[in-house]
Amino acid sequence: MSVTKIAARYAKSLIELAAEAGKLNQVHDDMLMLRQAAQNRDLRLMLKSPVIQNDKKNAALQAIFTGKIDALTLSYLQLLVNKNRESFIPEITDEFIDQYKTMNKITSLKVITASELSDATLDALRKKIVEAGVTFENLDIETQIDPKIVGGFILEFDNKRYDASVIHKLTELKNQFQKNLYIREV
Repeated sequence: MSVTKIAARYAKSLIELAAEAGKLNQVHDDMLMLRQAAQNRDLRLMLKSPVIQNDKKNAALQAIFTGKIDALTLSYLQLLVNKNRESFIPEITDEFIDQYKTMNKITSLKVITASELSDATLDALRKKIVEAGVTFENLDIETQIDPKIVGGFILEFDNKRYDASVIHKLTELKNQFQKNLYIREV
């Protein structure tokens, strides 16, 4: 079975379990924390190690996360370890967050600009995007600064990219001039 299918199935079961228990938002917060924790190299190596016994992995996860995440999430982690699926925790957390956003009609939007945007500009951008009807009304906006784009912005969402940066426009202009058949060399 592919990693994507495994992650989707386990994430779906956790979403259903959390929704039944009325802890969906808490478990979502836990998944955000687990996603961050899974970036730790030592934790990833421990989870993927076939040499470390499951009881040691469970004890380590208990020591790390007890009191920091909900008991439901902690029990779920133990289930993953007992089913030998602990190496998929990073993928499961990503899939859970994606399914949670879909369930709650939240669109993740990345805005890349040359300099930091003001709150007023971000609000105006949010309003324009929602009015365009290409996203859900709830937006999760991530901003990134890239001085190489000179000016303008780049929007990324739903596997789409809208590039309104100055560097992109200059590159397009350059390509048009290079393809111009009417330019004669003297």
